[in-house]
Amino acid sequence: MTWSIRWKLTLGTLVAVACGLLIAGVMTVQALEQQYLAQFADALEAKTKLVEYGFQPLFHSSFSPPTPSSLQETARDLGNRSSARVTLVAADGTVLADSAVRDADVPAVENHTSQPEIQQAFSTGQGEDIRPRHTTGERTMYRAVLLRQPQEAAAIAVRVGLPMAIVDREIAELKRHLLLALGVAFLVALPLSVWLAHNITRPLSDIASAARRLSSGHQTMPIRTTAQDEVGLLATTLNDMAGQLHAKIDELSEDRAQLLAVLTSMVEGVMVLDSRGHVLQINPALERMFGISRVEARGRPCAELFRHQQLNDLVTTILRSRVPGEDEIVLPLTGRCLQIEASPAGGEREREACIVLVFHDITELRRLEKIRKDFVANVSHELRTPLTSIKGYVEALLDGAKDDPVTSVKFLEIILKQSDRLNLIIEDLLELSKIESGRVSLKEEPLELRSAVDRTLSMIKPIADKKRHRLVTSVDLSLPPVAGDEGRLVQVLTNLLDNAIKYTPEGGTITVGAKLAPPIGNAEPAARAIDLSVADTGIGIPEEDRPRVFERFYRVDKARSRELGGTGLGLAIVKHIVEGHGGQVWVEANHPQGSRFVVRLPVSGGKRVSTQLSETSKV
Repeated sequence: MTWSIRWKLTLGTLVAVACGLLIAGVMTVQALEQQYLAQFADALEAKTKLVEYGFQPLFHSSFSPPTPSSLQETARDLGNRSSARVTLVAADGTVLADSAVRDADVPAVENHTSQPEIQQAFSTGQGEDIRPRHTTGERTMYRAVLLRQPQEAAAIAVRVGLPMAIVDREIAELKRHLLLALGVAFLVALPLSVWLAHNITRPLSDIASAARRLSSGHQTMPIRTTAQDEVGLLATTLNDMAGQLHAKIDELSEDRAQLLAVLTSMVEGVMVLDSRGHVLQINPALERMFGISRVEARGRPCAELFRHQQLNDLVTTILRSRVPGEDEIVLPLTGRCLQIEASPAGGEREREACIVLVFHDITELRRLEKIRKDFVANVSHELRTPLTSIKGYVEALLDGAKDDPVTSVKFLEIILKQSDRLNLIIEDLLELSKIESGRVSLKEEPLELRSAVDRTLSMIKPIADKKRHRLVTSVDLSLPPVAGDEGRLVQVLTNLLDNAIKYTPEGGTITVGAKLAPPIGNAEPAARAIDLSVADTGIGIPEEDRPRVFERFYRVDKARSRELGGTGLGLAIVKHIVEGHGGQVWVEANHPQGSRFVVRLPVSGGKRVSTQLSETSKV
């Protein structure tokens, strides 16, 4: 059981008061009792002298020695006068006379040799003792002295016994009064102790409550006290300290909130290590990069948490040299490329920031660099092919082929064809560049797909007729309009139909269809879309090449594509235009042969089609 300081102080005060009162009472009783006994002893001494004086005439008489009857009579007479018990004892302890005993019973009185006062009287001349009487139990004070008599006579002791009943009654009465006074004093001290303890501990209780609220992080009310002592000084100091502490806490909380906001909102991953290489803090970006949680990361060694030798070597080097460093790593599972910048923070103790590592996800940057390199290489290759051909035929003409009309015309036709091809590549590159850079604004007007399909087929039909292809349309007349740019959608259809015509052997069938896209899962009605498809019965596209056909300059059959005059940029342009309309495009097999390109466009006034929806529909 825990006692409060108020009760401890109250009980301590009461115990101290009770002990003080008890000691004072005992000492007072003892002092008064000693005083009473001293006064009683003085009275007994006077009575003893009177009794001794009364017996002396009997023993100093020139007549015969006193008889037992005369001694008994004298003892009784002196006892009545002195109001005391008078006993005459011989040297051998025999009682010669006793005022409290009948004459006939004197010889039967017990021998008094063993009585202390008698022994002292015969040895020193006088003796005293206090003891209760055998008969009544009352305390009696005895005083014995040797009776002065002739030298040749045997020693005789005179003992006077004075009952102490009166003294005992007075002492008992004194004890009762003193006990009553002590009880009243204790009862008075009880509320005083409680009041004193309350006054002393109330400021301490306020201070304790304030300290408890302060420790729990709550705002504390100022401690009000009028005391000018140590408690008041403590309250004033605690008020000042609480104000300063709250100011520091608010400042630290603000700094922590700002730091947490910065760390949370950073795209870069951040990790803080101590001097032992243990993780102190990571931010959400790093959690996403490595697929770990802050709870499982904090306090664990970096080498144990990230089992990446290159990263661990970098941390070990920075811990040893305390010099900034950087490195670039590739995560084995995800293939993400991370650039790491490590800087020492200066902490030397445990749980103190020693190294700060910043992780930049440069996967997209490296991918774009690779695309740029591939693009430059592909453009260089695509441009070099017609330029090499042009240069070769020009050199042949200069070498003398110009003198042969038939040969020169043939060479010039080839040069013109390669020039047209070169011009087509440049135009497609410029078109793709404008689309990718956002310099091409797409209209969002309600558009009937039927009219766009008819317009495209009318332009593409002469080319299809040259290869005796059959064009088939399957467009649902009840389709709602789509939101788009008619000219750009016609360009999409033209590129898809041009590819279908090129890669379909003579006499093939090319089908253009349009229908509502099927709802996927719990898709909202507002997310409806229309699937526009171009299917052919041509050579088809292998399954492993389908995901890459929309890349720039990617060809499934490079030799056949150049032979047919393709630039490798048509499908990349299609992809960018469709995505600019908020749609998706993909290619799938057209059973039993050929390919089927599907363009999914949102209905006018509806929501943009999600990537998840299109990906699901392709499965």
